Amino acid sequence: MKWRGRRASSNVEDRRGRSPMVTRGVPIGCGGLVLLLLFAVLGGDPQQLLDVLDQGGGGPTASAPSAGGVPQGPPADELGEFAAVVLADTEETWGEVFSRQGVRYRPPVLVLFSDAVRSACGLNSAAVGPFYCPADQKVYLDLSFFDQLERRFGAPGDFAQAYVIAHEVGHHVQNQLGISGRVDSLRRRSSEREDNELSVRLELQADCLAGVWGYHARDLLEPGDVEEGMRAAAAIGDDTLQRQAGARVRPESWTHGSSAQRVEWLQRGLRSGDPDVCDTFEGRL
Repeated sequence: MKWRGRRASSNVEDRRGRSPMVTRGVPIGCGGLVLLLLFAVLGGDPQQLLDVLDQGGGGPTASAPSAGGVPQGPPADELGEFAAVVLADTEETWGEVFSRQGVRYRPPVLVLFSDAVRSACGLNSAAVGPFYCPADQKVYLDLSFFDQLERRFGAPGDFAQAYVIAHEVGHHVQNQLGISGRVDSLRRRSSEREDNELSVRLELQADCLAGVWGYHARDLLEPGDVEEGMRAAAAIGDDTLQRQAGARVRPESWTHGSSAQRVEWLQRGLRSGDPDVCDTFEGRL
């Protein structure tokens, strides 16, 4: 990708190296960590305890790190700058797409973290991978995931990394369009199998929206970039991950879609550049 020298987004919070659990802006001490561990051993959910503390339940207040003290703007390191440049390009693409519909696009904030992070959606470790939190409209990314993408999933390349960011931004687009809210409402009334299918449709649509961004980012692309994205999409399909884990392939348990489905919907977006082709909620997948 020809990304160097391009505008980097200022909508970045760099929380790398910071504790995800803080008390009035100060990391929780050893006593607080022991309390959380004890709560977990007794069968409780540590997040519930943190939520109680957030609401002033008789202890120090735990909250997500405030903006104060968290570096804002494009990071200085190469990988962080790359992520900020990709984010900036998604801002331009979706700003133009929304503008043509007479709607203002409000870009998400990209939060870079290491190991674990606290968001409005709770406390998450890096093991969950990149994610989007609709409650605070932020994309969360531990950049070490890019190493996993190459070493564990066999999907190297900067466009593969950009696809990951664009997919999470796709979830933000869904949120702004009201799609996520409607799906969440349906999922609350669904069986487990129906809930999984709705999740798959939502994820495949985010893949397609990532492809829409890729179509409009042609001036960034170099030979082989699109193939990198295809390999990444195929590598993280539910069926492929189940086989790698030595498990039986169970389509009813999928939450993100098969490798073939992920590649297909990413390709649809890449070929057309039109978000209207990304309706995964009509018909069979």
